[in-house]
Amino acid sequence: MRRRGLLGLSAVAALGIAACSGGGGQLARTHSDSDSVTTTVANPATTTTSTPTVEALSQTAPTTPPTTPASTEPIPIEEVGGPKTAAAAARTIVRVERGLRGANRDAARLRKLGRAQQLAYRAIASHPNWAVTVLEAVPDDLDAFVQATIDAGSSLNGLTGSVAAPVGFPDWQVLAPESPETLRAYYAEGEQMYGIPWQYLAAIHFSETRMGRIHGNSTAGAQGPMQFIQSTWDAFGVGDINSNRDSIIAAARYLESNNAATDIDSALFRYNNDERYVAAIKAYASVMAADPVAYDGYYHWQVFYASADGTFLLPEGWSFA
Repeated sequence: MRRRGLLGLSAVAALGIAACSGGGGQLARTHSDSDSVTTTVANPATTTTSTPTVEALSQTAPTTPPTTPASTEPIPIEEVGGPKTAAAAARTIVRVERGLRGANRDAARLRKLGRAQQLAYRAIASHPNWAVTVLEAVPDDLDAFVQATIDAGSSLNGLTGSVAAPVGFPDWQVLAPESPETLRAYYAEGEQMYGIPWQYLAAIHFSETRMGRIHGNSTAGAQGPMQFIQSTWDAFGVGDINSNRDSIIAAARYLESNNAATDIDSALFRYNNDERYVAAIKAYASVMAADPVAYDGYYHWQVFYASADGTFLLPEGWSFA
């Protein structure tokens, strides 16, 4: 029912967004890091595995570069930084995962930790052979969290890695997300109304549009933060398709209608018709279910986009026009 998401996680690094089901369509996908976004389809009877290229799992049709400079320029991945070796990635991940689970919940500190976390996982996604070294260095109490995040990125990367990189940038806006507390309240509302654990709603939101950062339509016409195609939205949506709250509630309603309470795998597959998408959403959700503070890291992941010219960070405030 949904197309692949906007962000297209590209291999665990950015870990965000990769495919859509029951309601939407991904705007664009990244090719090589788990940072991508997915796109949803919104037609349970249709199975689609086409995937664009954005590290935020969405599938918006790429366009040629704008003739006038964007308000905020894309930043080449080479200028963003991140670990350069497996040992450095391991050290970063241990520091970040420990920090996210610490008592200091200062917002600026969590933002730095989340962004360092994304860059570390992106690096691992780009160098799969690093995973063994990283996992050997991770303490036992963090091992399951790190393994799940790596696995999720790998699954999403499999959805986007075979697609040829487009030329130019997608016709998107990259918005600042609503606060983490506000979004958590929306997920909790969806859970209360329809019995869908909030972690699944957060994982889908994260994978489809990086918590609502990506604003734009997918090649399949999917719209909104949870990537719904119009026919699915007409059946399950109430309010504004571009509203985080309304689209999150609609996603919960859609999953519940597909028997998520008894078969979450099947319900997620209806949301995005690919087993790799199902595996990724379950992995992200499992991390947040085991330790809810993990949400504070994922919330701060940014939008990376892979094109024929390289991989770029599209910062909040960036617009194609």
